[in-house]
Amino acid sequence: MLCGAAAGGRAEPEVPAPPMGWMTWNLFGVDIHEEGLRRVADAMVESGMAEAGYTYLYIDDGWQGGRDKRNNIIPDPEKFPSGMKALADHLHQRGLKLGIYSDGGQLSCAGYTASYGFEEQDAKTFASWGVDYLKYDYCNAPQNKEAANARFKAMGDALRKSGRDIVFAVCCQVHLEPWKWGRAVGAQLWRTGPDSRDKWKNIVYVINCNAGLHEYAGPGGWNDMCMLSVGMHGEGATPWIKGTGCTGIEYRTQMSIWCMMAAPLTASCDLLNMSETTKRILMNKELIAVNQDQLGKQAVREVNTGALNVFVKPLSNGDHAVAILNLGKTPKDFKVDFAGIGLPGRYKIRDLWKHEAAGSGASWQGNVRSHETKVFRLSKMP
Repeated sequence: MLCGAAAGGRAEPEVPAPPMGWMTWNLFGVDIHEEGLRRVADAMVESGMAEAGYTYLYIDDGWQGGRDKRNNIIPDPEKFPSGMKALADHLHQRGLKLGIYSDGGQLSCAGYTASYGFEEQDAKTFASWGVDYLKYDYCNAPQNKEAANARFKAMGDALRKSGRDIVFAVCCQVHLEPWKWGRAVGAQLWRTGPDSRDKWKNIVYVINCNAGLHEYAGPGGWNDMCMLSVGMHGEGATPWIKGTGCTGIEYRTQMSIWCMMAAPLTASCDLLNMSETTKRILMNKELIAVNQDQLGKQAVREVNTGALNVFVKPLSNGDHAVAILNLGKTPKDFKVDFAGIGLPGRYKIRDLWKHEAAGSGASWQGNVRSHETKVFRLSKMP
């Protein structure tokens, strides 16, 4: 689905499903280097992540090396001695795509060179390198919607005139409500909550931030819930990202709800040392199919009563995905009548974590562990 064309006649890139990839920030912070990223790219292919759909490698803040004599933004020559285009070529040869980072201020969040006042020049530079995606942050910039709209639109317009299709991701403080104006400035995704933390409380907070925003998500524009902390286990490069770590059940819940909400899937763990459990979570093909479903609907939270949360997501073939989340501190028995969540009739029920049939009927009843999410695919019976 194409958004409108900008001045200059170029259309925005087609983003029919939430982007999937891996981002540097949680694991490396600003301590990034091209050789390490080449190894990550190779691991994305060798581990099966790329085949599962994780095709973007996003470089977050810290790659910048200032500007040259012509004010062209340049990568840090010590971190990227071969240059950014060489890294992009390495990715493209493996069927991957390169994402990069900048900011709508004069300095980025971590204090590096940013793009304010150089939007068109930087967009052309990114295009010349073969960049496929830009995460555009908003630190060191005026915190009002008028200024934010103007600065993000300047970069959105510049990307459309750059000569290359580059996905545009808005990242700003949530009080600016980018989901309401992201499409208008040329973005294909926008942040709806705080930065990712490897903590259960953070996961729940992000879910609650995004749960009521389903009307803003759909093909060509996505509510971005930030990175997945699946597999981090309390490790990370930076103290503001580090957490206490989560259990396998909690990581499964994060993956479950991000997929239900049609959020971009951005892994951030060490791909070179993933456990089998982490692989099974991140590469659950049945859940990824829910996330990538071409109808592009974000799930609606139909039940929110204490411990019990129930989310319903319509799918393109007429099926529905239903997620049952227990926010309580103890296991609980729940019964969910499908008619009560807007799905009258009888259904075949498939468990997307167990990858097996889970019965049929007009309701589901069973035990859900503390912080667990059950995800079912319901197919209407005649």
